Amino acid sequence: MLELERSIVSVVARRFRSRAVLELENIALRHQLCVLRRQQPGRLRLFTHDRLLWVLLYRLWPRCLELMVLVKPTTVIHWHRQGFRLFWRWRSRSGRPSIDREIRDLIRQMSSANPLWGAPRIHGELLKLGIEVSQATVAKYMVRRRGTPSQNWRTFLRNHVEGIAAIDMFVVASASFRLLYVMVILAHGRRKIMRTAVTEHPSAAWLSRQVTEAFPWDTAPRYLLRDRDTSYGSEFRSRVDAMNIAEVITAPRSPWQNAYVERVIGSIRRECLDHIVIFNGRHLRRVLSSYVDYYQSSRTHLSLGKDCPDSRPIQRRSVGRIVAIPKLGGLHHRYERLAA
Repeated sequence: MLELERSIVSVVARRFRSRAVLELENIALRHQLCVLRRQQPGRLRLFTHDRLLWVLLYRLWPRCLELMVLVKPTTVIHWHRQGFRLFWRWRSRSGRPSIDREIRDLIRQMSSANPLWGAPRIHGELLKLGIEVSQATVAKYMVRRRGTPSQNWRTFLRNHVEGIAAIDMFVVASASFRLLYVMVILAHGRRKIMRTAVTEHPSAAWLSRQVTEAFPWDTAPRYLLRDRDTSYGSEFRSRVDAMNIAEVITAPRSPWQNAYVERVIGSIRRECLDHIVIFNGRHLRRVLSSYVDYYQSSRTHLSLGKDCPDSRPIQRRSVGRIVAIPKLGGLHHRYERLAA
């Protein structure tokens, strides 16, 4: 009796299974006919619902691939795997909250500004700022680079600016129409004028002595930038070489290659000498000394973040009233707060 019941159940199950298989076959064939009816000449157009239907059929009945004529079986399998990946990607996104846009922008900013930093270094900086994110999140939002990270030219020059100085000369006409030569040595680090000197007859010996006095002992820069003036003779080159300074000579008629000292010379002319009549060398030295003092400790520079070569402290508004201190005989002024 038990065996009879089992046989009856198996027969009914085969009938229902065969009925379902027949329905699935009809759906697969009818759908392919619909696709063939709507296709354009020479091109097969498949929509998203077509792919979803065939993926569902493959999910329910893998043998439907034997009936597929319009596409290859591997294509249907590829669609199924792609849908699987999209489904679990959606499930993963819904499980972990996204970080703020401000933090993402900060990670990208740190990565761009510090090309030598990796995810652990940036993650450590974020922790010091009180931002709690995982290191994997930092690696996800970092800027992707191709090849070995490299610093730009601005960073390279900024790293070497402390070891570069420049020398140049310009001419000033006195009240008696005599020509006076002014030598300027500028340190690139803080745009500081290291020395100015005046002479009527510039020579290699005189220039070499000025370099020695501008950089005593072990304060000499690594590089000295100059033009091709014939006054820099063999004696000057020997003195510079003895001080372990490498000369960098600009191209002929290229003052833009020594731009910093040329800009300082232009400032001396525009802000001082163009407004004063020079009587003789002694007068010129005194005027230049006053201007250098104003330039070093009072005049703000755009390249130094509106600071002076000799850094000038910021005074609090509560200190007192503002007074004007004349410089260069009142041609310029420095403003200070004095306590009441």
